[in-house]
Amino acid sequence: MFTAFIAHPDCARHDSGAHHPECPERLSAIQDRLIESGLWPLLRHYEAPLATDGELTAVHSAAHLKHILEVAPRAGLHYLDEDTAMSPGTVAAARRAAGAVRLAVDLVYQQEARNAFCSVRPPGHHAERDRAMGFCFFNNVAVGVAHALKQPGIERVAVLDFDVHHGNGTEQIFQHSDQVLFLSTFQYPFYPFTDINFPADNIVHGPLPAGSDGAAFREMVERRWLPHLRAFKPQMLFISAGFDGHKDDIMAHMGLVEADYRWITEQACAAADTHAQGRIVSVLEGGYELPALARSVEAHLRVLGGFGG
Repeated sequence: MFTAFIAHPDCARHDSGAHHPECPERLSAIQDRLIESGLWPLLRHYEAPLATDGELTAVHSAAHLKHILEVAPRAGLHYLDEDTAMSPGTVAAARRAAGAVRLAVDLVYQQEARNAFCSVRPPGHHAERDRAMGFCFFNNVAVGVAHALKQPGIERVAVLDFDVHHGNGTEQIFQHSDQVLFLSTFQYPFYPFTDINFPADNIVHGPLPAGSDGAAFREMVERRWLPHLRAFKPQMLFISAGFDGHKDDIMAHMGLVEADYRWITEQACAAADTHAQGRIVSVLEGGYELPALARSVEAHLRVLGGFGG
C-alpha cells in the first residue's frame, strides 16, 4: 500500500499577516522539496474535504465554532490574540485542515492507504475546546482522533506530538480519557508555558531544556514515551508533526536535525506495526524555517512511505 498525501489549495488562502512565520509558503516549500527529491509521484494525492460542524463539535464546543464563524472577517485581518489572526480565507482553510485528518483516518482505517500525511495549515494542536490560540483555530489531530474512536475495533489511540511547543489543546481535550494516550515533548519553559506538574494519567510529558540536541531527544523518547506506548497498545497512531525543533528554526532554541525526525518516525512506525496494523495518521503542525521544514518533512515521508534514502 501507499502513503496518502492530503492537501488543498484553500490551506494557502489563510493569511496571518505580513511577515508572520505561519505563512502559505510553508506548504509550497514542502511541495517543491518533494518534487525535487522525486517523492512527489510516489505518494497518492488527495484533496482535503471541509470538516463538518458535527466533526468540529465532536472536540470543540458549539460556542467556540459559533464564535469563529461570527468573527471571521470579510476583508482584512481580525486578531483573536496577538499571534492568531483570521483573514477571509481562514475558515475554509481551517475546515480543510481538520477535514484532511478525518479523510486520513478513513483511508488508513479502510486499508486504502498504508498511512497518511496531512500537509495542511493552519496548524491545530494549541486549539482548546473553547479557545483558539497559537496560530490554531480548530484542533485538527483531535478531530481525527474523535473520528477514529467511532470506528469499529478502534478503542485506543495514541497521539505523538514532537512539535517544539507543547500541544496544550490536544491535552486539554483528551485529558483523563482512557481511550487516548497523549505523548508530548517540547522545549520547556516555552510557549504555551504548560504546567508540567499536572499531567493526567493518560498524559506523558517530555520537557526538554533549550539547546537540547538529538541525543537528549532520543533518550527522552526511549525512557518516557516508548514504555507507555508499549503498555497502552494503541490501535491507531496519530503524529502531531511539528518540525520547529530543528536547529535552523528561529522560532525555538533546539538542536534537532533531519536524522532525528527520521528516527522518531521509525519509532512510531515500529509501534504501529506491532500494535496498530501499521495505522498512522501524521498531521503537520509547526516548522517555520522553510528549507529545514521541507527537508524534515521529506525525511518523515521517506520513512512513512518506506522509500529509504
